[in-house]
Amino acid sequence: MADEPLVLGIETSCDETGVGIVRGHTLLADAIASSVEQHARFGGVVPEVASRAHLEAIVPTMDRALKEAGVTLADIDAIAVTSGPGLAGALLVGVAAAKGYALAAEKPVYGVNHLAAHVAVDTLEHGPLPEPAVAMLVSGGHSSLLLVDDLARGVTPLGATIDDAAGEAFDKVARLLGLPFPGGPYIDREARAGDPAAIGFPRGLTAAKDLAAHRYDFSFSGLKTAVARWVEARQRAGEPVPVADVAASFQEAVCDVLTAKALDACRANGIETLVIGGGVAANSRLRAMAEHRAAKHGIRVRVPRPKLCTDNGAMVAALGSHLVAAGVTPSRLDLPADSALPLTTVSV
Repeated sequence: MADEPLVLGIETSCDETGVGIVRGHTLLADAIASSVEQHARFGGVVPEVASRAHLEAIVPTMDRALKEAGVTLADIDAIAVTSGPGLAGALLVGVAAAKGYALAAEKPVYGVNHLAAHVAVDTLEHGPLPEPAVAMLVSGGHSSLLLVDDLARGVTPLGATIDDAAGEAFDKVARLLGLPFPGGPYIDREARAGDPAAIGFPRGLTAAKDLAAHRYDFSFSGLKTAVARWVEARQRAGEPVPVADVAASFQEAVCDVLTAKALDACRANGIETLVIGGGVAANSRLRAMAEHRAAKHGIRVRVPRPKLCTDNGAMVAALGSHLVAAGVTPSRLDLPADSALPLTTVSV
């Protein structure tokens, strides 16, 4: 509807320069410039390279988004920008750009939490978010379970990763198997030809004593080490490494733990909706397993399409639209870039 806020979102927390434009829950533009190929030869994201890539991409990406949406900066009602968490230098590029555009166009600016934006983006696909809901965010830097009572006001952390996040484990295991960076899509692809029951890799923090202290927390460091030792043992024995089976078995272990804990959180809190977001939410096995297991308990799973799972400006705009509609006070023009912005802070 024309009376819904027209919000522009800027995302520069890691290696994607994203500018999205939404009207209410309708996505009008989602322009992205990725620097992933520049990082691939290093096997991971290099902060300085990411920051420079954002500097070069932010203006053309902004122009592309405005053109795609068929609007001008003067038409925008508010600008939202990822204020944190993320790489400090990368965040600074987006925050500085948002301040400049907001000042030039005399528009309010909202500094928002990158992780909360991964929850909000689902509204562009499935409409308003049922509240309360449980959200599971799985990415290269985060594996978190959140209770979402009122996304505009804050979320309640239920659990988080205590070492390697799921996406980080995917990248490290992919490197062990000689697969390219980022590892998630390549392991997903290899796993389709493998046997998920071929190797019994461990499920971290699922033993009774661990669940007592870390019921909703995640740990994938031990799993990563177990994969490394298994692969090294094969290599020492001069035997070929069955990449597809290793990928499938590793992926199964990750998805098993993620879905089990997420659904446990839903049942324990009487929640009927599970929202999954973040880059790992694009994984085909995670999506299928979550929906299959949730159906047995009458829980609805909401996962945005894969393109909206990875970092993008649309998710920032979606959260900004939610904040505007809820009457949240805009940020000050001296809003900071906070690389360690806590999950409990949705807007700065």
